[in-house]
Amino acid sequence: MNHFGILAHSTEGAALSFLAYCQEAFRRTGRHEHPDVTLDYIAFGYSMAAWDAGDHDAVRRTLAVSVDRLARAGATFFACPDNTAHMALERPGPDLPLPGLHIAEVVADQAARDGRTRVAVLGTKYTMSGPIYPRALAARGIATELPDLDDQELINRIIFDELVNGVFTDASRQEYVRVISDLADRGCDAVALVCTEIPLLVTPDVSPLPTLDSTRLLAGAAYEVATGARPLPSWRGGPYRSSDARQQGPDGSAPRHDVSR
Repeated sequence: MNHFGILAHSTEGAALSFLAYCQEAFRRTGRHEHPDVTLDYIAFGYSMAAWDAGDHDAVRRTLAVSVDRLARAGATFFACPDNTAHMALERPGPDLPLPGLHIAEVVADQAARDGRTRVAVLGTKYTMSGPIYPRALAARGIATELPDLDDQELINRIIFDELVNGVFTDASRQEYVRVISDLADRGCDAVALVCTEIPLLVTPDVSPLPTLDSTRLLAGAAYEVATGARPLPSWRGGPYRSSDARQQGPDGSAPRHDVSR
């Protein structure tokens, strides 16, 4: 068994990641047993000035402190359920103390397995305007679609004013559903919910498009690493390379961990 370390960067999302990981074990085995898990969280508010200034190196240094503490707690690998944080984790710098799963690669793998061709991406303004998801999806021949700029601002505002504070309203849910419906009309065949809190607001039963829930997909991948069904990753921060994925399972095939239900 491998000890899983959750690198937290937002409150609600980290809590959902922890719950999803534990629930994944019960879903697969029917027992309340799972490999050890440790969560470390330096409140994201301390990094907001750096995010707003575009100082991703400063954010990386903060996240590296958490990874170091996870390593000292006995974790053998980490995963960060915060999509935006991966922009900082990908900055050049010293190797992180632990290898980690990359959330965008996990989500893009699932989109490819599902046969998606055009995926809408909903997340923070940093994630939507960043390169991580377009790169990961394009590497699998999948196009990326974003909401209009006004809707991107709306999505981002709801995330930071409401979702990260545990506020989930019907009015905001309706706005998200409207945005997803517009993206469906533009030819998208799935929507990637790539802010850890969005799946708490938009569930598969209300979404006009099939959802790719980054938090639960990552939890499923982490469970497979922890139980040995998937090899340990090799990525230790810095620019992501395809060789960091080690996506093959023990039989040489891509592991399946569809938890987008």
